[in-house]
Amino acid sequence: MPETVRPDGARIHYEVHGEGFPVLLLGDGAAGGGIASWETNFYHPVTELADRFRVIALDQRHVGGSTAAPFEPFSYERNAADIQAVLDELGVDQAHVVSAGTGTAQAWRLVHDAPARVRSVVSQEPVGLDDGNTLGTFLGEYDEAMRLARAEGLEGVIAAAEAQARFTGGSGVGPYAARLHADPAFRDEILTLRRERYIVSVVRFRDGIWPQGSAYFSVPEEWMTGFPPPLLILPGNDPLHPEGVAKRLVSEVPDARLLDTGHDTGDRRTEAIRAIVSFLDEHTPR
Repeated sequence: MPETVRPDGARIHYEVHGEGFPVLLLGDGAAGGGIASWETNFYHPVTELADRFRVIALDQRHVGGSTAAPFEPFSYERNAADIQAVLDELGVDQAHVVSAGTGTAQAWRLVHDAPARVRSVVSQEPVGLDDGNTLGTFLGEYDEAMRLARAEGLEGVIAAAEAQARFTGGSGVGPYAARLHADPAFRDEILTLRRERYIVSVVRFRDGIWPQGSAYFSVPEEWMTGFPPPLLILPGNDPLHPEGVAKRLVSEVPDARLLDTGHDTGDRRTEAIRAIVSFLDEHTPR
């Protein structure tokens, strides 16, 4: 299983499919997304892109096959550094980024921290704040994880993680579900904690994913007005992925274009996939 080992001991699992100019995938997920998140997407980018691009998919810390120090909070800065370490190991100087949901916030931060490494960005259903939601809309995705720990203790958290390896918004398994599901030693370690210590760690992780201060979470709002690479936006239409955020992005980002709402329904799925492939082809160096 290919992985990059970080200086702090974290192991970042990744996969590579196909050949050609690199395309990095950053998926959606309550704990930061990962490779498995694309399996429920309206299209799978490995299937659609690997015949013409070198597609790189990775699991963020605590997701899928990646591990990290127990109970550390999520950090967009550290996440961007992890991504760059994977690109370094693969000898990739520059890549397109195809992102979805929470992966769009990770994409913004990667461009912020390493603009020269990103050729273009596809942003499917970007997360963010607009008039139709609040920060509480996002924080509430973690409420059940805290409720379960209070009601059933850490034994209840472990039982939930043994049954469900992936944390989805509104579920009780919490952000460390993948590690608890796969690692008996980690399950033993969590049982040594007081439940309030665990709940505090969930709150810190949640606040790292959904920090206060910017409608885009991972970067300052004013920075987006100078977003360097070309951007293709596939708008969302729910409180976590509001259409208003997509429209704001296309109005503020210098080189941005917007598909219509409903791109993931019926025959329009084929049109959306063609638009993504065409956008990536257009911005691939010759």
